[in-house]
Amino acid sequence: MITKIEIDGFKTFRNFQMEFAPLTVIAGTNASGKSNLFDALHLLSRLAEHDLKTAFEAQRGDATEMFTIFNENMVSDQIFIAVEMIVNKKVKDKFGGEAILKYTRLRYEIRIVKRVNSRNLPELVVGHEQLEAIKTKTDKWVNNNIPKSKIDFWRPKVKSGRRGFPYIETESDRISLRQDGGGGMKKEFPLPNIFQPIITAVNSVDFPHVLAAKDELLNWRFLQLNPEDLRMPSGYLDHDQITHSGKNLSAALFRIKRSDPLALKEIERRLNLVLPNIKKLDVLDDKAGRQYVLKILNQDNRSFTSRVLSEGTLRLLALCTFLYDPEFSGVLCFEEPENGVHPARIKYTAKLLADLASDFSYEDDLLNQVIVNTHSPVLVDAVIRLKGQNYFKIWLSELATSVVELDGKKLQIQLTKMYPVEGDGPQTTLTFPEEIKKWTASKVEAYLTFQDSE
Repeated sequence: MITKIEIDGFKTFRNFQMEFAPLTVIAGTNASGKSNLFDALHLLSRLAEHDLKTAFEAQRGDATEMFTIFNENMVSDQIFIAVEMIVNKKVKDKFGGEAILKYTRLRYEIRIVKRVNSRNLPELVVGHEQLEAIKTKTDKWVNNNIPKSKIDFWRPKVKSGRRGFPYIETESDRISLRQDGGGGMKKEFPLPNIFQPIITAVNSVDFPHVLAAKDELLNWRFLQLNPEDLRMPSGYLDHDQITHSGKNLSAALFRIKRSDPLALKEIERRLNLVLPNIKKLDVLDDKAGRQYVLKILNQDNRSFTSRVLSEGTLRLLALCTFLYDPEFSGVLCFEEPENGVHPARIKYTAKLLADLASDFSYEDDLLNQVIVNTHSPVLVDAVIRLKGQNYFKIWLSELATSVVELDGKKLQIQLTKMYPVEGDGPQTTLTFPEEIKKWTASKVEAYLTFQDSE
């Protein structure tokens, strides 16, 4: 679970930071930088398993366009991203090894440097990489977001004593990878010619905290649901996990039906709350076609396959499936979940998003987080009305003109700003000017609908 991010030099971000809760809603108009934040998270996730060149290939645009452009002659030559996390206490590797973590609060940071090589071509190298435990005494996020009676469960107590070295540490001429405590195995990688993050090299519980951080980064899903992919039946040989575009929805539902028929009934019930015209949900095993076919029965007893269902219905069904899928865990980033949903039913969508996220009031082995961006004032209002659920944060995204100083020159540039919105959820521990703290749901609604907020 992401608890804080810092970004500098990436797209429209400079000296940027924001905090997250289990449910985090980012509201803003089009072209306000909401998607750029998802791009930064997506890049960081890919950096956990790929070299720099491959990681950047999945971004929108050329790699050099990811660096902040100040003007036609000045472009940032570095991207810095740091993320603070709370991770599961248990970690497993693909070889059957298991370990219990000493620390569940970790901070990972990486700096990517753009330079010109000997062939006069631009290239990317790792200039800095660090992974370390977050000190309990300075960990304001835990105290602000987790009930005091549950803190010891989510952040286990550690006996006093020497904390040891960072698990990944950048020194003057090298990056070091250490086993826990600093007294065990140590690997060193010389700077400045590192073209792949060090975290990618760890695949076993010999380095448990590094593996836990890597697993966390890799377990971020970025939903860009495609109605055509959602509508497709699933073949027998297809994976039974829903992809980022919505493929394999039928296979995932069939797996759930086979392992726990009551879970499929719960998916049907939750879908009916949002879409009352849906009476029954089922997944059929089409042996002739060697595929699984999704079928819906509506209130007048007419049945339809997924091929003719609306985009909104399929998007909500995917969310309901994630909710009751025992194999789902991690971070879910979802753009505009309100699409295709009637405003009168948005409150049920908000409740569904909240239920997908972990509630720290309960002791569980899995951490789930939902991060959505939206330009719907109705969804913002619905989230704020989730009374008694104190695990959400709402931010307003805005592309604002800022003055930056570079090489002694002051420049005006459009940068993404995120402002905390008042609600019943926990407030951020970050410091903002007093006038910024006064954003309320009504002011956000006026902003998103271009009304006069005075």
